[in-house]
Amino acid sequence: MNKRIFQLHADVCKALAHAKRLEIVHILKDKEAAAGDIVKQMGIPKANVSQHLAVMRKAGVLNARREGLNVYYRITSPKIARACNLMREVLLEHHMKRGHLLMDQAQKEK
Repeated sequence: MNKRIFQLHADVCKALAHAKRLEIVHILKDKEAAAGDIVKQMGIPKANVSQHLAVMRKAGVLNARREGLNVYYRITSPKIARACNLMREVLLEHHMKRGHLLMDQAQKEK
């Protein structure tokens, strides 16, 4: 396999390797949204949201379009949101199993 694809994959993963950026993916998973609406939903300063959006656009995760004074963002592919959801499911399963293992261990130690 072409080694360049691994680098591109890593670049996208780096762009998504922040909790706030994953939250943006979640917000945009089914729809387009204006930057101001994203700011309101996240409850963090506009400057921070803008920085995250710029990183994600540069990596090709998001597209943007301007309409009047508003900039609207959307995910470039629904597969991105599905991949993030799948990873979240894996993490939840892992933590559920680990939680059960820790509970079992604690009960054995009683």
